[in-house]
Amino acid sequence: MPPASFKLPPAHTVPALSTRKHSEILGALFEPCPALNTLALEYLAAGPFESYDDLVGIVYGLLADLNGSKTARNTEWLLKILAAHPRLGAKKVESELSAGEQASLAGVNAKEEEALKRLNEEYEKKFVGMKYITFVNGRSRQIIIKDMERRITRGDFEAEKEEAIKAVCDIARDRANKLTSQKTV
Repeated sequence: MPPASFKLPPAHTVPALSTRKHSEILGALFEPCPALNTLALEYLAAGPFESYDDLVGIVYGLLADLNGSKTARNTEWLLKILAAHPRLGAKKVESELSAGEQASLAGVNAKEEEALKRLNEEYEKKFVGMKYITFVNGRSRQIIIKDMERRITRGDFEAEKEEAIKAVCDIARDRANKLTSQKTV
């Protein structure tokens, strides 16, 4: 994961950058993931991108295509990419960006912390190969817990994949906005 001081280059310059830089960009926006790199690197080199929203849109399309094919291999590939996101409310989160995004879930309320842990486990049993993914966006633990319960009760694996794809792209758009508007020190 890029350091906290990482700043995205202008979107229109992305196609001319190195493969290493493309991997850094994908890792910053979506979480580091070799499967996503394999899927998307050639598209970053091709461009053009007027904005990072364009780039995220390309990745969204690639993930939606994987999901739409319904083959076991493509589902496995999609789940590898989605699994790159950390477990919601996890104590140890590798990505600085994910840690910051989940900060609203931090706190001393042991009851809510236990509920998140229990619901993560329940979710992962119900939807084998998936992690609960949502765009936290400052929402409270109570709101997230209700959403987890709703999605577990719904029990729809296809809907979960669609929600996860949308969430990782919403997160990526938010990160792009933050990483392009940072002031350099």
